[in-house]
Amino acid sequence: MRLPRRAALGLLPLLLLLPPAPEAAKKPTPCHRCRGLVDKFNQGMVDTAKKNFGGGNTAWEEKTLSNEIRLLEILEGLCESSDFECNQMLEAQEEHLEAWWLQLKSEYPDLFEWFCVKTLKVCCSPGTYGPDCLACQGGSQRPCSGNGHCSGDGSRQGDGSCRCHMGYQGPLCTDCMDGYFSSLRNETHSICTAVRTGLSDSYPPCCLSLGCWRGVGHAWIRGRNTHTQPGYSSRVWIAAFSPACDESCKTCSGLTNRDCGECEVGWVLDEGACVDVDECAAEPPPCSAAQFCKNANGSYTCEECDSSCVGCTGEGPGNCKECISGYAREHGQCADVDECSLAEKTCVRKNENCYNTPGSYVCVCPDGFEETEDACVPPAEAEATEGESPTQLPSREDL
Repeated sequence: MRLPRRAALGLLPLLLLLPPAPEAAKKPTPCHRCRGLVDKFNQGMVDTAKKNFGGGNTAWEEKTLSNEIRLLEILEGLCESSDFECNQMLEAQEEHLEAWWLQLKSEYPDLFEWFCVKTLKVCCSPGTYGPDCLACQGGSQRPCSGNGHCSGDGSRQGDGSCRCHMGYQGPLCTDCMDGYFSSLRNETHSICTAVRTGLSDSYPPCCLSLGCWRGVGHAWIRGRNTHTQPGYSSRVWIAAFSPACDESCKTCSGLTNRDCGECEVGWVLDEGACVDVDECAAEPPPCSAAQFCKNANGSYTCEECDSSCVGCTGEGPGNCKECISGYAREHGQCADVDECSLAEKTCVRKNENCYNTPGSYVCVCPDGFEETEDACVPPAEAEATEGESPTQLPSREDL
């Protein structure tokens, strides 16, 4: 089925006459356009959740027609009339969106994964890259050991190589650059910390446990001789083996979040200390309309809403913004509506049975009953009806 759209797609030829965009403007990739279309579709689901799209003559027609009209309204809001590439993509892929909405939504609740990754194949899942969506260096769960960015991550582009963060180097970003030392390294993590220098007239704290020797204008740390500027009589120490910085610091001069020289990504300087940025409080939110945001130190994650929700603020049916069709608020959470228990009879044909299903219901005649337009006819009545026939003329043999 292909729904007619009210959008003025007839304007597309006129848009072709518009002057091209400046070459300086970066053209969005197919994955970027697809992700944008999905984000707008998810937002359309939220925006239309409270609207009434009724109009059918029966309960089945009411529900089916409502679903189709709601889809039509969502499609209408996906592209601005002047956005030629968006309208072009929508015109080409509208049937896919209709199929997902009307038939596949329950089986594939993540529209981005189904539409952009598996169907159009213009994007990849996070942690993978390239035409075949191969795992990034270091694995898809933690690309580049968490210390860099994977080239092409989430797209069909790139080569999967690592662009390491400051202080890290190597194919998997597990080695430390000059000026940094390894403060933690195990099978899963590698942390490089900046070497810190300073002036002191006494032994630095690290010397008490690691062992340093000092002399006028010199400092030796585990055999390393470091010279000061000529004529400088202060003792110089290099904390090349001091404890790691606080997790909020990119560089530091001490152990707390108030000793940061620069805050790590995901942290911000506030009243002299590096504090976590709550990405979940950003506007617009970083997650899609079908997800909720969970803040973490220096980062955040996007989690899927419960299947009974249209938008949510947290995990489970108790945090739904709105309930999907066939569900309603009960004791503070979205619960299935038992249409078969409503005061107003749902299945209206005589002898018809009602069976509740998650988010819906079905009307079925009992076994052995004959189904007609307005009733379920018991076997005995059906046979009696078939036995009754209008008066027949006698056969020739009886004349």
